[in-house]
Amino acid sequence: MSITIDDIRAAAARIGGIAHRTPVMTSRTFNANTGVEAFFKCENLQRGGAFKIRGASNAVLALKPARVVAYSSGNHAQAVAIAARETGIPATIVMPNDAPKSKVEATRGYGAEVVIYDRLRENRVAIGERIAKEQNAAIIPPYDHPLTMAGQGTAALELLEEIAGLDALAVCVGGGGLISGCATAAKALNPNIRVFGVEPEDGNDTWQSLRAGHQVEIPPPATIADGLRAQSPGKLTFPVVQKLVEDVVLVSDDEIKAAMKFALLRMKLVIEPSGAVAMAAVMHAKLPKDVRRVGIIVSGGNVDYEVLAAL
Repeated sequence: MSITIDDIRAAAARIGGIAHRTPVMTSRTFNANTGVEAFFKCENLQRGGAFKIRGASNAVLALKPARVVAYSSGNHAQAVAIAARETGIPATIVMPNDAPKSKVEATRGYGAEVVIYDRLRENRVAIGERIAKEQNAAIIPPYDHPLTMAGQGTAALELLEEIAGLDALAVCVGGGGLISGCATAAKALNPNIRVFGVEPEDGNDTWQSLRAGHQVEIPPPATIADGLRAQSPGKLTFPVVQKLVEDVVLVSDDEIKAAMKFALLRMKLVIEPSGAVAMAAVMHAKLPKDVRRVGIIVSGGNVDYEVLAAL
């Protein structure tokens, strides 16, 4: 295993000056509608609007580079930009041309240089590596790095320190950084807790990979959940998922939209599509029926207002 609970605890101590300890919220209406007791870890209220600041700041603070490069569709981009600004170093972020405008603008607003690429024709990793070589910069990967994974795991560490007796944890899955970190923390604190990943139906690379027993690569997904468009799970994250995650379940874009709408109208929470998938899985009974008390990681809230209005 690439990370341990000690790595996650070290990350928690390291990032305290940058990342927020986000609130845990509940909804009586959600519980009544679903028949479960749900606890929402609100990373949509995190600095930068998503959990990504945890992994990005942990990596930047631990590595102490002179400058950084990252590639991301948005949330990791903003997180690295914030971490770089906090530590006084330049950042260059490679972002796809279909990234939400609000995320691109926010990344620039935090002081980073943004390089746009075509997701369908170009390789972001190759672009990032070229820029890093030219600038003599450190690459901060969005998920497939032990420091990133450990930082993301602090979300579950905080949740389980605050809420005892959870049957299960539901976490969105993109490249696997969040769920691998959270599963490591959760299983260390409570070996009996069940961990479930959630992916959009059109971005089901980890779902397929678990069933195949090896990493599967899919075509570029078209799901509304723009932060979960990874085409294959990470080399470091996937073994953790295989060992610690009971299953990955799938939700449709319509189910994601329904969860976003419920969060907005009933809980007064703005949640982006990627941040709503775990909530959608519980809301639409995708987890086993014997799960009664579940922690849900609401991973982010950076959604374009046009998408939100269209709900």
